[in-house]
Amino acid sequence: MEELIAALSAAKIVAIVRLERYDHAVEVAHALYAGGITAIEFTLTGAGAFDAISRVRSAMGNQMLIGVGTALTVADAEGAIAAGAQFIVTPAVRPLVIAAGIKAGIPTACGAMTPTEALNAHDAGAAFIKIFPARSLGPGYIRDILAPLPFLKLMPTGGIGADNLKQYLDAGAIGVGIGGSLVPAKAVNAGDWQVLTDGAKQCVAALEGK
Repeated sequence: MEELIAALSAAKIVAIVRLERYDHAVEVAHALYAGGITAIEFTLTGAGAFDAISRVRSAMGNQMLIGVGTALTVADAEGAIAAGAQFIVTPAVRPLVIAAGIKAGIPTACGAMTPTEALNAHDAGAAFIKIFPARSLGPGYIRDILAPLPFLKLMPTGGIGADNLKQYLDAGAIGVGIGGSLVPAKAVNAGDWQVLTDGAKQCVAALEGK
């Protein structure tokens, strides 16, 4: 698990793929990778997420970290792990999901909003704390939480893009989750993979301060 935690920490950006269906999961992954993204999650709110994880793991090998998002139950976690997921993401504090990940040696980024939720998730074994929804809180909130709890690895998600991701990292976040602005459904439906690649390049450039 430590290697996966280190790899996710190094990736800095987790692309959140939230679509109605994941028929083009491999194309999406290739497009994001071409733009410099090395970690991607497929949320369980769409049809075929487990199959998408399996297909992308087969297609990308060790080039990308592939995870599952919106995992709410142990069955969600176990299904994703069986499909090859390398990390688990929840939108709320889900101790049983965290425990399932620990049992399989898979890190969990557990959703939380308040300091109490963040600490409870950490105490339950979450490797990362997904501060969500970040759009309602802003970068200053990350700094405020880390002041008394500097050991937390915070990964804010929600309303983050190339224009503001650096602000969250400068505030102390270990990484960020980026969804709709990076993987727009309209571009995926049109098969316009260059839109995804260009968006990924913009985020990576922002990450590097360019």
